[in-house]
Amino acid sequence: MKAAVLIEDLFDERELIYPLYRLQELGFQVDVVGPEVKEYKGKSGLILKATKDIRSALQEEYLVVWIPGGYAPDRLRRSKEIIQFVRKTAERGVVAAVCHAPWLLVSAGLAKGRRLTGFFSIHDDLRNAGAILVDASFVRDGNIVTGTGPEAMPGMFKLILEALREKGINI
Repeated sequence: MKAAVLIEDLFDERELIYPLYRLQELGFQVDVVGPEVKEYKGKSGLILKATKDIRSALQEEYLVVWIPGGYAPDRLRRSKEIIQFVRKTAERGVVAAVCHAPWLLVSAGLAKGRRLTGFFSIHDDLRNAGAILVDASFVRDGNIVTGTGPEAMPGMFKLILEALREKGINI
């Protein structure tokens, strides 16, 4: 079982570290995927290195992709390969986006008609992309799980597990 946590400069450290270790705890082989294999700097200054570049990740199958917030999603959505990767994972697996990360769902064409939530400052963007904005800390629409911020992550993980079980994957 493989999972990817996306990384780009200005990621929110809390929203990357918690899911990284939580996915490992659940038994996933977790790759930290960035545009390149290099060091990225978080909003608070933490430096983490991507373990896999996006071109390599596109050649593999992932059950889960986690997109952390901060300002990284705005940078991630500028990459055609990242958008392709998120779409590809959404076809077979689960995509989770927290805080500002639903911006990437918008760019990947995965927002329209879906029940989503996110940090309050992107609500207009979600509505304008055709999403059905839900006033909740976390929400699931099929295989897409979204949350408002760090406090939503434990609930998001319950929804991720629920989505995986519906796909016949028991963790």
